[in-house]
Amino acid sequence: MSAASLLTPRLADEAIQARVTCLPIESLPLAQCVGGTLRENIYGERDEPPFDRVAMDGIAVDSQSLRGGRTRFGIQGTQAAGSPPQRLQGPELAIEVMTGTILPAGCDCVIPYEQIQIQDRTAVLGEGVNSTAYRHVHRRGSDSRQGALLLEAGTLLRAPEVAVAASAGMARVRVSSQPAVMVISTGDELIEPGEPIADYQVRRSNAYAVAAALRRRGFLRVGDDHVVDDEERLRERLTLHLNTHDLLILSGGVSMGKFDLVPKVLAALGVEQVFHRIAQRPGKPMWFGIGREGQSVFGLPGNPVSTLVCLARYVIPAIAAAMGAKRREPERLALLSPVSVQAPLAYFMPVTIVQDDWGRSWTDPRPTHGSGDFLSLAGTDGFVELPPGPNTYPKGFVSTIYRW
Repeated sequence: MSAASLLTPRLADEAIQARVTCLPIESLPLAQCVGGTLRENIYGERDEPPFDRVAMDGIAVDSQSLRGGRTRFGIQGTQAAGSPPQRLQGPELAIEVMTGTILPAGCDCVIPYEQIQIQDRTAVLGEGVNSTAYRHVHRRGSDSRQGALLLEAGTLLRAPEVAVAASAGMARVRVSSQPAVMVISTGDELIEPGEPIADYQVRRSNAYAVAAALRRRGFLRVGDDHVVDDEERLRERLTLHLNTHDLLILSGGVSMGKFDLVPKVLAALGVEQVFHRIAQRPGKPMWFGIGREGQSVFGLPGNPVSTLVCLARYVIPAIAAAMGAKRREPERLALLSPVSVQAPLAYFMPVTIVQDDWGRSWTDPRPTHGSGDFLSLAGTDGFVELPPGPNTYPKGFVSTIYRW
């Protein structure tokens, strides 16, 4: 098939995004939601800050006394965090305060300890003290108001977002269920690490790479299977996995060889083919389909570089879409050196990310010796997507980078 008759990577991605099935929603304790995708909006429980909050350790006073020229204040007491606000008993007095405490009633200015000296429970001001009202005070509601939208559905829950949810009083939140993923390697030639191996066999490495990439992104329900090149055996195993998993990722068996049985078996099992082959290098033979119950099925080429490229370019974003995640703007960086593309196919070039003397990030090309040369991927950060050739893309050419 000519490149002109194949889907481009962008159209393939759009076809996947349009067909993936949203995963169910579950309510989990907040502590268990890190890395999950929020499936509800979270609103402010109250104003933030919920009170006029002291922003510096020091003393709280009435700013009008400062503007009147007063430079000495008797220490009335100390405002402790978590205690009801004290009330200032007179303009000649001050209350010691700590960062984060509520501003005492009758006070509207905080003078840091660095600008005062305290002796015999009297605070003496230094020169140049600012008398502006609410100096070093974080005003109530200045961050957000009660009922304001704090987090939107589709937000990835990292440490900052979990803190926001906790501040809103959310003991539990609704998030996407983790997908049940089965990683399936196909091929008679594959031998597990640690097992005896013949000269004509190869180690089963793709499944380990795929599982590692998924787990690094927080996907923990990841199974693993190896199926030999036997049509009946493949049908049996795929039937089981389609009945028990949300998403299947197959490595190998999708090209044009005599033993590339995956598309035929999937069709017999009622999996609808959405597309087969993409105008790209590596990874051109990639297959994608949807099962009868909405399962997403990805048939990735068996060459290791192709497998990882297709995983990062298509599968990871598809899982994020199924979890209801908001799509982020792609990361784009400039090439550190020229790259020539000969074939009329989108070209995925492995790269490392480096910084120059000005702190600018660049993608440094790290070409492989072909789609089977997975050894060259060690130490790389991902790959950039370059337009079809023939063309030479110069240093400074900006392209999208996908991280492993």
